[in-house]
Amino acid sequence: MKNFKGLHPRILVVGDLMIDHYLWGSCERISPEAPVQVVDIAKETTVLGGAGNVINNLVSLGAKVWVSSVIGDDDIGVELVGMLRSLDVDTSNIVTQKGRKTSKKSRVIASSQQILRYDKESKEQISKILADDIVSSLQDVICNYDAVILSDYGKGVLSDELCQGIIKLCSKNSVKVLVDPKGSDYSKYKGAYLLTPNKKEAMMATKIEIKDKISLEQALLKLKGECELGISMITLSEDGIATYEDEMKIFPTVAKEVFDVTGAGDTVIASIAYALSAGANIDKAASFANLAAGVVVGKIGSATVTLDEIEEYEATLHKSTSDAHIKSFDEIKEIVERYRRIGKKIVFTNGCFDILHVGHVKYLQEAKSFGDVLIVGLNSDASVKRLKGASRPINVAEDRAYLLAALEAVDFVVPFEDDTPYELIKMISPDTLVKGGDYEGKEVVGTEFAGELKLVDFVDGKSTTKTIQRIQES
Repeated sequence: MKNFKGLHPRILVVGDLMIDHYLWGSCERISPEAPVQVVDIAKETTVLGGAGNVINNLVSLGAKVWVSSVIGDDDIGVELVGMLRSLDVDTSNIVTQKGRKTSKKSRVIASSQQILRYDKESKEQISKILADDIVSSLQDVICNYDAVILSDYGKGVLSDELCQGIIKLCSKNSVKVLVDPKGSDYSKYKGAYLLTPNKKEAMMATKIEIKDKISLEQALLKLKGECELGISMITLSEDGIATYEDEMKIFPTVAKEVFDVTGAGDTVIASIAYALSAGANIDKAASFANLAAGVVVGKIGSATVTLDEIEEYEATLHKSTSDAHIKSFDEIKEIVERYRRIGKKIVFTNGCFDILHVGHVKYLQEAKSFGDVLIVGLNSDASVKRLKGASRPINVAEDRAYLLAALEAVDFVVPFEDDTPYELIKMISPDTLVKGGDYEGKEVVGTEFAGELKLVDFVDGKSTTKTIQRIQES
């Protein structure tokens, strides 16, 4: 994700805003008044829902976000706007409609089980006058946005007039419109750049039963033609994402563990909009969205994802390039903090690793077995010369780091300049510090900062020095 680091595309989200409200408690008795459970509420939480979850994902990726919507003139609306402003989202295009109820969905959770949901909301479509007013308010600023997302939750904000007004305005100004659709009639989205229906939604809209690649392609083509899309897309849950620009392409999912699919669709459209706005083509955007979805389905509840999380997740899949695993001191500090927060065990070792051989590989494989994340400190060229002599290293630090980072056992490589990795170990404070078996009975630098020390025996007859000797003798 290094190509996206430091980029903050400007994205406008238009759609149905709501608050997801959770009442958490326990249930140990039945009411004497009626045969219903009595829940003792321990805590309440609120998060942005609907289009707000798309916004959450965009913000966490690093986008600059504006929002346009219609809410009620009520306390829930005031609360919702406050939540958006706390994310530094521009809310100047949110319209308050007298008498409208701002959407709030309350869920009662007892012992991790949802037992009741009750909603407060208005679902009637906004008037044509109000839709025209919103489009007019965007006339002079539409060129400020890199993309527009229409997030439709069927609560009445995205009327036919508003959708078509925004799509036509964006088309005139060469701004891409991405739509997360609702219902089975997609005519109001005609002219958008792409839609992101899931398989079930696509079947409802096209009246095509998607059962194989042939029917999938038929559905993609029908959506593309009837809705006049730039790109046709269907999300396929555990099978990934299918797109059609000039031909059908399927991007397989990369999720390792699925705990909860709540909000995954919001993450997909947010990550595709982010990637396209950051200059990626649709192939790269779809792959990026798959990675983002792979992260969020491994979390509980509606979740967001960051570029760092996607990069680290990609690294665990061994689909990233080696240089994505080579980190500076500052970068590895942040990475370690994130892994610690989710309970991962950090392992550290270090060395010159001049000419990589089977002894190195087996040593690193065993080191990785002591925890979840293996970080390798790598002596710089100057450091190796001081330790090994003027003729070393044979391979420069850049090459040594790249080869190490390509190994499956190695998660991250951190080059250091000193003769010892003392400062690096101090900063990382690994759960396990690993050194070679030749350190038996010797003082090991940095042990005071580690949870434990493990010594690993080297493979007999395998060393860089012996490799060099054999080369010289041949």
